[in-house]
Amino acid sequence: MAQDPSDYLERRRLRTGAAGWVLLAGLGVSYVISGDYSGWNFGLAQGGFGGLLIAGVVIAGMYFAMVLGMAELSSALPAAGGGYTFARRALGPWGGFATGTAILIEYAIAPAAIATFIGAYVESLGLFGITDGWWVYLAAYLVFIGIHIAGVGEALKVMFVITAIAVLGLLIFAVAAVPLFDAANLVDIAPTAAAGASPFLPFGYLGIWSAVPFAIWFFLALEGVPLAAEEARDPERNVPRGIVAAMLVLLVTGALVLVLATGALGAQALSESGNPLVEALGGSTAGVVVNYVGLAGLVASFFSIIYAYSRQTFALSRAGYLPRVLSVTNSRKAPTLALIVPGAIGFLLSLTGQGDVLLNMAVFGAALSYVLMMVSHIVLRRTAPEMPRPYRTPGGVVTTGFALVVAVLAVIATFLVDPVAAGATLGAFALFMLYFALYSRHHLVAAAPDEEFAALAQAEAELT
Repeated sequence: MAQDPSDYLERRRLRTGAAGWVLLAGLGVSYVISGDYSGWNFGLAQGGFGGLLIAGVVIAGMYFAMVLGMAELSSALPAAGGGYTFARRALGPWGGFATGTAILIEYAIAPAAIATFIGAYVESLGLFGITDGWWVYLAAYLVFIGIHIAGVGEALKVMFVITAIAVLGLLIFAVAAVPLFDAANLVDIAPTAAAGASPFLPFGYLGIWSAVPFAIWFFLALEGVPLAAEEARDPERNVPRGIVAAMLVLLVTGALVLVLATGALGAQALSESGNPLVEALGGSTAGVVVNYVGLAGLVASFFSIIYAYSRQTFALSRAGYLPRVLSVTNSRKAPTLALIVPGAIGFLLSLTGQGDVLLNMAVFGAALSYVLMMVSHIVLRRTAPEMPRPYRTPGGVVTTGFALVVAVLAVIATFLVDPVAAGATLGAFALFMLYFALYSRHHLVAAAPDEEFAALAQAEAELT
């Protein structure tokens, strides 16, 4: 590993103490809440209401198990790399870079998908006479990357306010949707000839599996909370509290929209909607309110995932896995190029306008990272039992082992939904790994926090 000049890390420092557990919980909800407003409903076309419901229950269990495992890992290894930091400590440089790359793919593509949903909501409102979403995509990227460049404290506070508005919008939707609910609408997709097909499972048993990537959209990117560890107050306590609190909120909101939106409009009609909550309420006043507030929900996730991809890029760059220039911070301690470069790539992807395809690609990266992070938890329980853990996962490796099995099934499910998109994402992942094999593994920075964690652990092992 190459050593850099003494001012290397000084030029790559984040602002510390910017967030307590409430802001971190808000960040977790913010990452995900757009999934309640749009995207999940495409799973109805894969599994029907029954298939998406069962997939949702399984995925909720996986996420709950996973966040409990991540709460332990983040309390033991509080650094900006999040999942990459955990895997680097447990699986070495190859495992660390593979995990960080999978997360980065997820976070670079997810905002592109969300941008297409923002465009659909804006077009449905008829704002400014917009009929072509690419202007909306560009404006979203420019405005919200600009706010992040102004600094993390300002960004997290803006995000928290937007998220609170988005949660309020879901409550308004729920109240307005209850009178429209009709249980017959849940099963209005005609059963196919697939094995196990019924009105409840119109696409049979395989439909449950195919619905998994869309069930993940209810929780996608929640695992990004530990990326704020270096900017949090008392991260050993506040990161675990924040991620668990966010998960509990998202369980409630996800269940509400799945049941009420489908029951109000019908599974068949909802399965093709770009703005499902609005269409479920029809032309009512509440529908118009939810349309406007829905933009807040989409913006909240778009805004916060920009934060997530910038911190993952920053951590990988600071340690030398990606070009080091990407981790240089400005006078406000924001990593400028780590915000701009993935954002530019995401904007180009958003121009496809294929939100459902981009969603599946993002889920591939997410599910692959979940596999590696859960393996990391299990490995560290075995190889480093003495490592200080201010928080310990209830159930230990049994809990994370369950999450690991479901995550493997989720990776496979992305190929069931769209083998071309999943294959293309796998190809991008392979190119990153090739770059690591040929170049960056020979240019790592020993002084970076994640590398220091690993070096200290190796030294302790040799002494033992």
